[in-house]
Amino acid sequence: MYVESINLNNFRNYKKQEINLDKNINIFYGNNAQGKTNILESIYLCGVGKSYRTSKDKELINLESEFSKVDIKYIKKDREVKITANISDKKIISINDIKLKRMSEILGNINVVLFSPDDINIFKEGPARRRKILDIMISQLRPSYVYNLNMYQKILEQRNNYLKQIKYDNKPQDMLDIWEEKLAMAAEVISSYRREFIGKITEKIINIHLKVTNNKEEIKLKYISDFIEKEEFLNKIKSHRKIDIIKGFSGVGVHRDDLKVYINGNELGVYGSQGQHRSTILSIKLSEFEIIKEDIEESPILLLDDFMSELDKERRENFLEDVKDTQVIITCTDKLELKNENKKVFYVENGNIINEY
Repeated sequence: MYVESINLNNFRNYKKQEINLDKNINIFYGNNAQGKTNILESIYLCGVGKSYRTSKDKELINLESEFSKVDIKYIKKDREVKITANISDKKIISINDIKLKRMSEILGNINVVLFSPDDINIFKEGPARRRKILDIMISQLRPSYVYNLNMYQKILEQRNNYLKQIKYDNKPQDMLDIWEEKLAMAAEVISSYRREFIGKITEKIINIHLKVTNNKEEIKLKYISDFIEKEEFLNKIKSHRKIDIIKGFSGVGVHRDDLKVYINGNELGVYGSQGQHRSTILSIKLSEFEIIKEDIEESPILLLDDFMSELDKERRENFLEDVKDTQVIITCTDKLELKNENKKVFYVENGNIINEY
């Protein structure tokens, strides 16, 4: 799988730009705030259906325009496909000029693995960010997961609304049985998806992390969830009713799930160094890469946002050797010298791209 070309119209700081990519390595270099990351964002948008930098689609539109358009042509299993994202008052995504009815239909077309500088801090932050990244990983391979996740959120909102009605309007508590049964059913599906995916990462990550850290660090993942089995979950949420009514929201459920990492027995989020956080993210992303590759029988596209500059020359070459036969799109401030001859190098300045070679 690889992206052949990108056409940007009024996207971020690009007025009109066409980029033809190499199917192996592509390097975009230049000073900060020139538009390098916007290129990765456009590919991610057409792969996942949304930006990884903002939740507001209007921020993707050039400040001097009222609309934005991204066209991406890519090859998957020797078939050329075009994905178009139009953004104005609303976002419309099309595949081969056929408008998608649901945004989730975009998932699984272009498979991407993104390395972003912000990812390094996910184990220092709250669990919401870790759940979001986990959900995106799963949804690329199992688009139906998004439907179940949205269903769970709707049921959760309905239960929360009824908790407030009990508190302020003296509504009968028995009605909670309906929402809790539905919540348990949706939670069971989501938990199943998450446990399956984390299980696959666990199988991959131990050896990958040993290699990344030169056999110095042993990694362990721990999935923390209120859901283990349906009846137990129902008993737990019922026993929590009084507290939930007082607070006005549900304190039990898979919306509180978390993923913790332990390095040599110590929790990364508490005791980990910056270097350990970085190597852990690298190992997680490489595990995701291997899982997608096995599932779709093709390498996903690697988007490396200011990532390679964090590695020394030897580690860069080792990394690229591990992901050979893969399209890699790199952004960096300084031009990288790589052994690989199958590459294109682009200089980016103020929303203009020059193909150097």
